[in-house]
Amino acid sequence: MESLVIDATASIVDRYLKIRAQSLHLIISLSATDAQLQSMPDASPAKWHLAHTTWFYETFILCPYLKGYSRFSEAYNYLYNSYYNGIGEQYPRAQRGLISRPSLSDILSYRTFVDESIQLLFDNLENSDVESISELSGLLVLGLNHEQQHQELLLTDIKHAFFYNPLYPAYKRLPAEFVETEAVALKWLPVSSGLASVGHNNKQFSFDNERPAHSTYIHDFAIASRLVTNGEYAEFIASGGYQNPEFWLADGWSWLQQQLAQKHKPQPLYWVKQQEQWFEFTLFGLLPLNSHQAVTHVNYYEASAYANWLGVRLPTEFEWEVAARQMNAKPYVSANMSNIKLHPSAATANAMSEDNKSPSIFLQAFDNVWQWTTSGYGAYPGFSPFSGRAGEYNGKFMSNQNILRGGSCVTPVGHTRETYRNFFYAHQQWQFTGIRLAR
Repeated sequence: MESLVIDATASIVDRYLKIRAQSLHLIISLSATDAQLQSMPDASPAKWHLAHTTWFYETFILCPYLKGYSRFSEAYNYLYNSYYNGIGEQYPRAQRGLISRPSLSDILSYRTFVDESIQLLFDNLENSDVESISELSGLLVLGLNHEQQHQELLLTDIKHAFFYNPLYPAYKRLPAEFVETEAVALKWLPVSSGLASVGHNNKQFSFDNERPAHSTYIHDFAIASRLVTNGEYAEFIASGGYQNPEFWLADGWSWLQQQLAQKHKPQPLYWVKQQEQWFEFTLFGLLPLNSHQAVTHVNYYEASAYANWLGVRLPTEFEWEVAARQMNAKPYVSANMSNIKLHPSAATANAMSEDNKSPSIFLQAFDNVWQWTTSGYGAYPGFSPFSGRAGEYNGKFMSNQNILRGGSCVTPVGHTRETYRNFFYAHQQWQFTGIRLAR
């Protein structure tokens, strides 16, 4: 984890307060009833995200480091522990929407209490030894990155909940300046074979599953310059792609048959057909489907079937990482959760990267949708979890999931990097997941 010295404590507290304020900003448009919604076991109420991220700082930082600290409520250690078995039992995940009390107001008071305690702790660091300061700083940086993960989850979870309202309510009003352009033509970008370094190898923060850096051999391949669009995916649907088992993995075909048996329509999660016209539910409400935007809310099975239909494939996670690094992929200005970006956009050739230089030819790397790879989620050679009680973080989930790379339109600013390993189960659609092809 990132380690900070005493002279940097003011900056880390400022960053803490900024990220905490961002979480509150995300719920400005939500009522207390909205914040209570849980639409499925995989999702959590917005109120729970606010409480859980606060519990993290309280449990891993305040309780062990702030002398005389008493929990805001002992009951919260059970209600808002997500999966840390070493900490204690957890309230059932699928029933989080039933926790109507404590109220949203109570949770906001909880956040204020913890925020003030964190500031008190860092105001008195001169009374701590250097070793504990280093460890404390690392834990706080981990907590901030953890909260940013939950900021993204909060948005995807509220989108899923609003979708099941037949009124299709908007989380946010569509800005007048939200302008879309045509997607540029897809190009195949060649990458030569050779031994490549992958994984995170510098002193900046990374999650445990990104380390250690190591070498892997990459064979000659080509990767798509941009993501698959809605219009291109609609052609797959129109051609009968969901009816032809030839394109589907066995598990994918079984998933598809289960969906049909449950009267679920075979299409991306938030697509809605009305009078022969496609619409898409977004955080801005129900909008006409834009054929140039990147397709999203497709699962691994759908992404794989689409690639098979075209006679190509999905990349491995290391092919994706090597291509992004070699082609200097950068987030675009105003990308991700900033400004108006709460939905995928079309690939344009004239977008400026964050360093105001000419953009990479590897388009839409970080600011549109997470991109499925064929790689299963497992440990790197030499992997070791975070030390201490925070060690129950990523390692315990390394089973039966697929790696996604990049970032999405609701990933917090500064939370993307080429080594980031996101992971979901193959059947899951509710995250902003999409398709980049390889061959």
